[in-house]
Amino acid sequence: MRFAIAAFIAGGSLLLFLPVLPGLWLEGSLCATVISLFGCTFSGRVLKDNRAPYQYFCFCLIFFSLGFAWNAYYAQGRLNNLLPTELEGKDLQIEGRVNSLPQGNASGAKFSFSVERMLLAREVVVDFPERIYLSWQPAWRNPEDIPEIVPGQRWKLRVKLKQPYGSLNPYTFDFERWSFHQNYGANGSVRSGELISKKDIGVTEFPLAIELQRWKLRKKIQRLLPKGAPYAGVIIALVMGDQNAIDQSDWRVFNATGIGHLISISGLHVTMLAGLGASFASFLWRRQSLPLIIPVSKVAAACGFLTAFVYAWLAGFQIPAQRTMYMVGVVAFALWSGRNPRSFDIWWWALALVLIFDPMAPYTPGFWLSFGAVAAILYGMGNSDGLLGIPTGRELELGKRERFLQALREACRVQAIVTFTLLPATLYWFYQFSVISPVANALAIPIVSYIVTPLAIGGALLPDFIGQYLLLPAHAAMEYLAMFLKWLADFDWAVVWSSQPRWWALIIALLGIVVAIRPGELKTSYCSRLIGLSLSTCLFFNPVGSVPLASGDFRAHVLDIGQGTSVLIETASHQLLYDTGPIQGKKDDAGQKVILPFLRGKGVNQIDRMVISHSDSDHIGGATTLLREIKFNLMMGSLPSGNPLLLDLKGRGIASIPCRYGQQWNWDGVDFLIWHPQEYTLFEDQYPYKPNEMSCVLEVRNQNHSLWLTGDIERQGEAELVDRLTSKQIKHLDDKQLVFMAPHHGSKTSSSIELLSKLNPNRAFAQNGYRNRYGHPHPLVTARYADLDIPFYHTPLTGMQEWTFSNHAYSRVLFWRDENVRLWHRFSGEQ
Repeated sequence: MRFAIAAFIAGGSLLLFLPVLPGLWLEGSLCATVISLFGCTFSGRVLKDNRAPYQYFCFCLIFFSLGFAWNAYYAQGRLNNLLPTELEGKDLQIEGRVNSLPQGNASGAKFSFSVERMLLAREVVVDFPERIYLSWQPAWRNPEDIPEIVPGQRWKLRVKLKQPYGSLNPYTFDFERWSFHQNYGANGSVRSGELISKKDIGVTEFPLAIELQRWKLRKKIQRLLPKGAPYAGVIIALVMGDQNAIDQSDWRVFNATGIGHLISISGLHVTMLAGLGASFASFLWRRQSLPLIIPVSKVAAACGFLTAFVYAWLAGFQIPAQRTMYMVGVVAFALWSGRNPRSFDIWWWALALVLIFDPMAPYTPGFWLSFGAVAAILYGMGNSDGLLGIPTGRELELGKRERFLQALREACRVQAIVTFTLLPATLYWFYQFSVISPVANALAIPIVSYIVTPLAIGGALLPDFIGQYLLLPAHAAMEYLAMFLKWLADFDWAVVWSSQPRWWALIIALLGIVVAIRPGELKTSYCSRLIGLSLSTCLFFNPVGSVPLASGDFRAHVLDIGQGTSVLIETASHQLLYDTGPIQGKKDDAGQKVILPFLRGKGVNQIDRMVISHSDSDHIGGATTLLREIKFNLMMGSLPSGNPLLLDLKGRGIASIPCRYGQQWNWDGVDFLIWHPQEYTLFEDQYPYKPNEMSCVLEVRNQNHSLWLTGDIERQGEAELVDRLTSKQIKHLDDKQLVFMAPHHGSKTSSSIELLSKLNPNRAFAQNGYRNRYGHPHPLVTARYADLDIPFYHTPLTGMQEWTFSNHAYSRVLFWRDENVRLWHRFSGEQ
């Protein structure tokens, strides 16, 4: 059966490599193939003498086809749920219900909404997504305008929607993939709403009833803990898997110490509760003659699975909880049917069930970390004989001291196996390795698993007068543990930052890990184990970034940053970051959401120079976050002397200089020149002109190409730049390919015909938000570029743009949102 499950997974995985979904003709042919193979496999007329190999092949092919067809059906259903394009941006009236646990804070509420009816101009629209994701922001002067959102409520809402859209960059969170996984056909904002009914949940609506209970549990925990309790979000995450209330600073500590896997619903928590449910059922069923009706073991197994099932739903059906629930279910089924499955059979069945109900699960880190850890333990601890020279099964013949030592050494071996096995997945998903993880986990695992979590679950499920006295010590234990973890995380060597490994490095490392963690005695095989483990070093010395640059070449990563600007320039041995993107909400910014994950994934931990064009929040928003995490050698920019960023730089000992015309330098055969603002500009407490007009304009050029980064200059700044660009000054541009950033995101007050005629760019681009409220790029500007026959690319349509400028006669650009993703576009001197 393992081969059949593996074939089913392989068939589903094949779909990921197709550029488009298959049509109905392919699905029909697959069904016909499955039926014919099924008939041939069980036909006694085919290969009567030696049918075993043929049957194995047919079985695998059948399940391969089924896996492919099932994933295609799943994907097509998701795509059919999308909002029609013609309804984007319109005011719509919808009716429906809140169908999941809402997330909210002082800046508003976000929730999933099941649409039952949609009205447009008093007509009911039939072709409309069944499930959408909404954000309800308060009026800026009255945050209490938003009512409390509760699962099961029925609302009539006035909304403005768009198809799921998110910035698309490598190594960053993919909102569109997440929306596809969650089956959200649209997302948007609520303009106004009318509550129709508070409670309208039928007895058959189990998922909605569970969501309501989750909401009540969260409210109860928040009510019983003191207001402002710093780790209330952690307690909520341990009880019900809702991690949204955990502060980003806490996540940095948890990830740096390698205990992030504990701050969620782990398989251990589900197993522990399933065991309690089974024990309680066993205790009750042993009364009188009940065991004569059904054996105690079967009742205990069934109740254990039922407990795991209910708790997995309460925990948000996260993948670790799903995996454990299915494994408990397989064990219970085997017990009821009189079978004795092997450990890996249980693992395979759980894997198959997860992928049947959730084909998108492999896109989540939890899938690989959860199944990988369990598989490694089953494989590595498959034969623990020889750890102390004592065969397994004779532990009871030992003294207490020997048994304690054996248990301790086996626990250490399990921890080592999990740590080494998860190293490739950790580097692939998070680009870091925690050196202090073994020490932190040695303390955190028993405290979180056996003190904090049981007390938190008991406090949440028991009545208030008891629950409060359980939740308070749970929070106190977590608080003291966090103090120790912060102390560990403050060491400079606590975390080793790397980059996302290449696929071949992952394969080599995994093969070495299989050798290193194999079962058996350690003393007689330590040499080969160390050799296998040493193969994992290729994960650290193998940056996944683009092809290395030669002297004179440079590369520009134009990030899909939303309504803001951020461009990373690379030469052979230097990096420059031009602007740091916008602020996103009260706590988030593009530095945290986009730029930092992008830099970590590329393995960039130090930047030679930061250039800030001017002080607008959509250009400087992520600077503070990046200064905390990335080392910068120098900052230059057009900032008033009293800007908080300059004070932050001074406190960190980072030199800063104003940006002025005439400054230039050379890195690795690539020239950098500042063209604006003028050389005698004085940056006092306030700008002498409008901030946009003071934008720092940077040109990057080599022998054959020129790239212009223009910030937000408008009419006045462009006029000064045109006057400065005399025939002598721009003589060097005559024989160069010129790529031009449209100033001010393509606003109608920029990209003057005078400047474009002066520079005569070959191509242009703009960074702006999708369907942004400013209407950037303005239709007049895009028409102007079209009239001048200048190809114009803006990030909402292209995703991140990666321009590579060679010292030779050609360059190339990669659009991350290309229809055929990862397709390189080459261009030369011809338009």
